[in-house]
Amino acid sequence: MSLHPADSWLAEQEPAMLDLLQRIVNIDSGSYDHAGVTAVAETLAAFLENQGVACSWLPQTRSGHILEARVEGPGGAPVLLLGHCDTVFPAGEAARRPFRIEAGRAYGPGVSDMKAGLVMNAFVLAAFARLGGAPCPLVGLFTSDEEIGSPVSRPVIEATARGCRAVLNAEPGRPSGNVCTARKGGVFLRTTVHGRAAHAGGAYAEGRSAILALAHKTVALMGLTDLEAGITVNVGKIGGGVSVNTVAPEAWAEIDLRYVEGPDRARMLAAIEAVIATAHVPDTRATLEIAGEFLPLEPTPASRALFETYRRCAREVGLVVEGEFSGGCADSGFTAAIGVPTLCATGPVGGKGHTPEEYVEIATLVPRARAAAKTVLALAAG
Repeated sequence: MSLHPADSWLAEQEPAMLDLLQRIVNIDSGSYDHAGVTAVAETLAAFLENQGVACSWLPQTRSGHILEARVEGPGGAPVLLLGHCDTVFPAGEAARRPFRIEAGRAYGPGVSDMKAGLVMNAFVLAAFARLGGAPCPLVGLFTSDEEIGSPVSRPVIEATARGCRAVLNAEPGRPSGNVCTARKGGVFLRTTVHGRAAHAGGAYAEGRSAILALAHKTVALMGLTDLEAGITVNVGKIGGGVSVNTVAPEAWAEIDLRYVEGPDRARMLAAIEAVIATAHVPDTRATLEIAGEFLPLEPTPASRALFETYRRCAREVGLVVEGEFSGGCADSGFTAAIGVPTLCATGPVGGKGHTPEEYVEIATLVPRARAAAKTVLALAAG
């Protein structure tokens, strides 16, 4: 069977994909490193424009800049290729452990989550641009702050996705080779506990320890976890106090809530708020704020149909792909929540994200790009 020209071109692009992947992995782009996030997007834009893809910028002040790339096609709803340029790693990480290849895997900070997916999306856009257009309008969105809940990117993602026929989010393919057809929702919260300072030796009884109050709250919060229901509450960071010999007047904690279905959110937030409102130590008080949030990716008939289309296209390039549930959150929940058929983890296969052992399977770069391109063609054909 003859290959579509875009598919045929992608089949030969592994060396070029690895070259672009190396260049962006070797750029520090933690979520708060706005210059680094923008530099990743600029590197991608230079590649895309060289391939004839029209690029435009959405400048930001509270994150790196967001890049939008478009390939025109016949009238109709676009397909959105989604991905984020930020990572979880601190400044200097790229220099400490730069991109390397070993035993068929590529390593480096953010290599699979999700810089390989960014490269894949860029090459899919380029494949159609080289033909003078796509079979339907094609949009690539390269966002800036997913790893902290997309506080800046979320409205851009939602506005771009409205009216699209489908969204393919190039988060890393599961180590199993599967894609994600469902994900948990998540809420990142911060609580600050206020107590009363006192000398820990001479006036201990006059103090009201915010740290003691927070310790009680930590136990109560993590006790809300219900593993059978897929609900977890994790106090992941804490801090506070003035000195070892002072009763702590203030303490804080960052809380991660994960849930499966939409109604769980309100119920669990109410439970968390009740814990925060309880004065476990007399004369202390606490505040609670939402610092970031992801919505769940919940399957719908339309998203199931999208998955079946993708699975059929993947099979044509030799991939056996199933749908998988993930406890991790992603921007795909935002697009699914506004009713756009969404499939997540369409990027190259990788694993051990957010760790020094993070990797991507090199042999999956081209097949996953071909599967995405074939899916675009199938969606355009109806």
